Amino acid sequence: MHSVHLAVLMTSHDRRARTLSALRALEEQRGLPAGTTFGVHLVDTGSTDGTPEAVRLLHPAVEVMSVGADVPHNQALRVASRNSRSGGGGGGPLGGAPGGPTHSWTHQLWLDDRVELFPDALANLLRTAAAAGTGTVVVGAVRNAYGDTVYSGRRGRSLVLVEPGEHRPEPCDTYDGRVVLVPRAVYDLVGDPDKVFRHRMGDYDHGCRARRAGVTAFVAPGHAGECVGGPDAPGSREPGIGVREALRRVTSVQELPLNPWWVYCLRHTWPWAPYLMLSPYARTAARATLGRLRG
Repeated sequence: MHSVHLAVLMTSHDRRARTLSALRALEEQRGLPAGTTFGVHLVDTGSTDGTPEAVRLLHPAVEVMSVGADVPHNQALRVASRNSRSGGGGGGPLGGAPGGPTHSWTHQLWLDDRVELFPDALANLLRTAAAAGTGTVVVGAVRNAYGDTVYSGRRGRSLVLVEPGEHRPEPCDTYDGRVVLVPRAVYDLVGDPDKVFRHRMGDYDHGCRARRAGVTAFVAPGHAGECVGGPDAPGSREPGIGVREALRRVTSVQELPLNPWWVYCLRHTWPWAPYLMLSPYARTAARATLGRLRG
């Protein structure tokens, strides 16, 4: 295998302990090809719990940029990618001290700061990528504390979750953006997640655009890591809220805002776009109505 230089893209917001755990797990990766180097590019979106300061103190090789709390996840990931192209963020050997040589990266690794990688996860991703070729995206499946797969590749128009195989990669059509290895050749062809998707759907859109451009994607064998912390807030599914509040939440930037969702449907689901565009909002209204009636 040729020299591997990774640009690790991360975002954070008021998750100091989780972010530090994710970085520690990254530093403890084993079995990597000799000479593997990396630079971590973390964009913190207005944390008030001391996340940027703690990262700078405990992981001085990490490039940390602080932006406003109004910068959503997908936009922050784009900023991290831009920073990786400017040449900052360490570049020394994995786990080494800052100030090492800066390399032009061969891969980007999207890494959610709520994911703790297993010790051999990165070696497994790189092994899978080397076998599949330079034009292939490799996805790391993520499980919860109970062993259930919660993030992975996706298949079909309904985005069915792909279970990782034990020994062989599994093909997928698109991917959750928790652990994704993007080779330089794919980045040069597809680029960053689209800025029209401010918080969600940028990863699904990226995978669909990659597939349309002839890029293949696989889920690496086994699980890459575990998602720590409790479940997400119920949002529009919270029991007892009214229809108006449920619709307000489902159309917020945290869930399915109208314009980005319409763009996604037009790009990737035509001629069923009008039906698919309306269906999540109709389901949300129906669920809230039934919930009120039962209550």
